[in-house]
Amino acid sequence: MSFRSIKKGHIVQPFTGQTRWNPLPVLIVLHQETSTPGRVGNALRALGHPLDIRRPRFGDPLPETLEQHAGAVIFGGPMSANDPDEYVRREIDWIKVPLREQRPFLGICLGAQMLARQLGAPVAPHRQGRVEVGYYPIRPTAAGHALCPDWPERVYHWHLEGFQLPRGAELLAEGDDFPVQAFQSGHAFGFQFHPDVTYALMHRWTTKGCARLDSPGAHPRHLHFEGRAMHDACERAWLTNFIARWLARAPRSSVLQAAE
Repeated sequence: MSFRSIKKGHIVQPFTGQTRWNPLPVLIVLHQETSTPGRVGNALRALGHPLDIRRPRFGDPLPETLEQHAGAVIFGGPMSANDPDEYVRREIDWIKVPLREQRPFLGICLGAQMLARQLGAPVAPHRQGRVEVGYYPIRPTAAGHALCPDWPERVYHWHLEGFQLPRGAELLAEGDDFPVQAFQSGHAFGFQFHPDVTYALMHRWTTKGCARLDSPGAHPRHLHFEGRAMHDACERAWLTNFIARWLARAPRSSVLQAAE
């Protein structure tokens, strides 16, 4: 993996030999020093897109426009979209940029909760204190099937809070304890679950975050890996398909500009 520092973030170059053109980078927003874009980053780089990695929590600025980006992804983290920290408020407010410019945006877990907050929906813990930590079933709606076929039956979760469906948004997938699992608002998407988690990340989370495994509704550590053996191949294939369709929503002018 090749890294190159720039003034406002870090560009991770795409895998070599994948494309003959020069796609725009995808903005990646992470929340911890050791966080990675995981499988989402791998999928983007396989399509030829560099990753513009920024960590606003540690002082990295966010761009005033996404004209020089193919899209943006805000990932998860241990914090809450309800936290009063300045960088949390700043990220939620910044989501106005991709919404206004109609650029592809994806929020994963915390990122989805931030998108929900930006769109006016509340974010809160489960009323009975239940969590989703492990593999849980989801049910794609008709809109979800139309967007992207072959959804996995179960997906990986690691969250304590959920959100309501924002006004005007379309429900793409639903669940049991947390009914809103995936939604779409224009070119913006929010996933409550974690299709980004690699095998290495699962080891890290279930080790460093082992205290969460005792929460109501959480699955014990061994079931995380049993679930991965059964459901990961389907989730990985679905994510690859989704990412390609998601990036196709970038304005045509961006594609032409990147190809010049």
